[in-house]
Amino acid sequence: MLKGDGRLGHDLDPHDRAPRDACGVFGVWASGEDVSKLTYYGLYALQHRGQESAGIAVSEGDRILVYKDMGLVAQVFDESVLSTLRGHIAVGHCRYSTTGSSVWENAQPTLCSTAGGGLALAHNGNLINTAALAERLAPGTTRATSDTEILTALLANDANDRERSVEDTAAELLPQVKGAYSLVFMNEKTLYAARDPQGIRPLVLGRLEQGWVVASETAALDIVGAAFVREIEPGELLTIDERGVRARRFAPAEPKGCLFEYVYLARPDTTIAGRGVQSTRVEIGRRLAREHPVEADLVIPTPESGTPAAIGYAEASGIPYGQGLVKNSYVGRTFIQPSQTIRQLGIRLKLNPLREVIAGKRLVVVDDSIVRGNTQRAIVRMLREAGAAEVHVRISSPPVSWPCFYGIDFATRAELIAGSLSVEQICDSLGADSLGYISLEELTAATTIPAGRLCRACFDGSYPIPIDEDGLGKYLLEKVDA
Repeated sequence: MLKGDGRLGHDLDPHDRAPRDACGVFGVWASGEDVSKLTYYGLYALQHRGQESAGIAVSEGDRILVYKDMGLVAQVFDESVLSTLRGHIAVGHCRYSTTGSSVWENAQPTLCSTAGGGLALAHNGNLINTAALAERLAPGTTRATSDTEILTALLANDANDRERSVEDTAAELLPQVKGAYSLVFMNEKTLYAARDPQGIRPLVLGRLEQGWVVASETAALDIVGAAFVREIEPGELLTIDERGVRARRFAPAEPKGCLFEYVYLARPDTTIAGRGVQSTRVEIGRRLAREHPVEADLVIPTPESGTPAAIGYAEASGIPYGQGLVKNSYVGRTFIQPSQTIRQLGIRLKLNPLREVIAGKRLVVVDDSIVRGNTQRAIVRMLREAGAAEVHVRISSPPVSWPCFYGIDFATRAELIAGSLSVEQICDSLGADSLGYISLEELTAATTIPAGRLCRACFDGSYPIPIDEDGLGKYLLEKVDA
């Protein structure tokens, strides 16, 4: 059963946005717990991973109920909605679109019927063999507009054999699925979780007093009071029910965790591979200062994603750290389109300078990445108007020069300023006095993860899962609104 049919959701400016990850996923099996509220708070903790739509599926053991809508988690769900979502199993999802349009039909969890009941699935990542998978479906099976819907339909279709369990079905299907996928799915009685053989997107397991939690990041475990158990291994399938957790390997592990998670995507209070993301980002800032020193009076971050690296830059350089930009925390998303007059103010809706801090100062401005350059260009202009004597931009990632096909929303080199311009040309474009990016080698070293265990494709163009011509069509199933 599905509820919700909203159509809300607008970016302030679709041409001036930060890099976006595909989604956040959350699942819980807990007898006697209010699983819909646990999932609500888990999704709240993962809101940074997806802000277009949110959904929760629950089961009491005999049927699956799904409620999803466009908007933020707190806009989709309230007390009255959550009170109708009762059960002991839940799967939750917050979404950004990378394959499939930003419309209600593509909100998750997706739901399909099987001979044994229902199947609800939530997906973080992006598949690259979508066309081949779609060909396996019988005509008319689904009007799928996302890779997730195709995957759900295939899993449900294969599960129609009553002699075979969902676990066996998934273990047989998943080796044929190519790309990035961290999955949380359920039938009426059991929770499942799986991670692609490369482990590109994160997925962790946590323990409650009376159950288990699966989430995209450890921060979501903290919010719901679950103890971290371990990361789910690449190529691993978990089955969770009243008997506990059973692990099964469906493919050999070939770890290639996303390096951009360390730069921007993950929350700073999340832990990856045993190390806090905040500590990694501070260390990145220290290394950035050593690679690109400059004489300056003040180090300021672009809040909040540039803050940890700015702290590290200040520590290593000896230049004082300060707050030069104030962020309006309530302008990440809006459901009221700004007027043309306000739109022309651009970045000032989100950031405003502290003139008394900036005036007359030589500034080092630290940010996490430059994708299209619009935001940084506006910030440099704003700081100069506020009286900055010099503006030196320092970036805690290498130039983003290549598209991501595994779940981050930059799809072509034409979208990327570093895809066609040199560092010197980008500096001129921004209007900065100087520009320095951390090197790929130093960024990798800061994570303490060997280069061979990381996906660094957006920086070096070396894709761990080969991309063929069919795979290049990220928007193959794009739904065109009538």
